[in-house]
Amino acid sequence: MDSKNERSKSELIPPHGGYRNLKSYQTAEIIYDATAIFCNRFIDKRSRTYDQIVQAARSGKQNIAEGSMVSGTSKKSELKHANLRPL
Repeated sequence: MDSKNERSKSELIPPHGGYRNLKSYQTAEIIYDATAIFCNRFIDKRSRTYDQIVQAARSGKQNIAEGSMVSGTSKKSELKHANLRPL
């Protein structure tokens, strides 16, 4: 593969990872931390409600991280992860 093809391929697929620097991930971390504190303080840890609320907050963080990793594979995979169809 010549350098022109390598360059165009690298431009098509952006670098992945680095999700911890995304504002959405940082916000999701704050939401998760606040949710955990709230649940520990006001909801019985043995209740199903506690588990559901904490898991929902954890999923928000995890989805952003997974989406960031998928975005580095291909645009098709990124769209599939987002449940979108390419044109």
